[in-house]
Amino acid sequence: MKSSVLIEFPASLFTDFLKIKVIKITIHPGIGKATANYFAQRNWNVIATTRSPGKEMELTELDNVLVTRLDVKDKDSIQESLVKGMKRFEKIDVLLNNAGHGARGIFEAATDERIRKLFEVNVFGVMHVTKAILPHFRRNNGGTIMNMS
Repeated sequence: MKSSVLIEFPASLFTDFLKIKVIKITIHPGIGKATANYFAQRNWNVIATTRSPGKEMELTELDNVLVTRLDVKDKDSIQESLVKGMKRFEKIDVLLNNAGHGARGIFEAATDERIRKLFEVNVFGVMHVTKAILPHFRRNNGGTIMNMS
C-alpha cells in the first residue's frame, strides 16, 4: 500500500494565477516527489532534481516537469541543473531545498565522519544551491526560498 502525503502551502503562493510559476525541488521517493506532483498538478512548471534522474519515470511523463540531475555536494551539477531549468522555463520563481539525510541512534555514538557527511548535505548543500540561485533571483527582482528539514 502506498503512503499518502498531505502538503499544505500558504495561499499566497497561488494568488497570481495569470503567471505560470516555476519551482525547483529536490525529489526523492517521498515528500520531494509528492511536492513536485502537488505543484505540477496546479499548473506550475517544476524543475525536479535528483542524483539519479534516469530512475524517475512518473514525473518525466508530465509536460510541465523537467527532471534533471543535481547532487548538492557537486557545485557543477547545481549550476547545470539551474541552467537547464532556466533554458526550459526561462525563469525560476521558487527554490525548495528538500535534500537531506537523517541519522538514527544515540548522538554520542555518532562518529565525526558521520556528522561531517550530514553537514555536507544538510547545511553546506543547502547553502551551495541557495548561493547558486540568488543571482538569478536578483536579476528578476524576486524569488522565494523554502527550506525543509
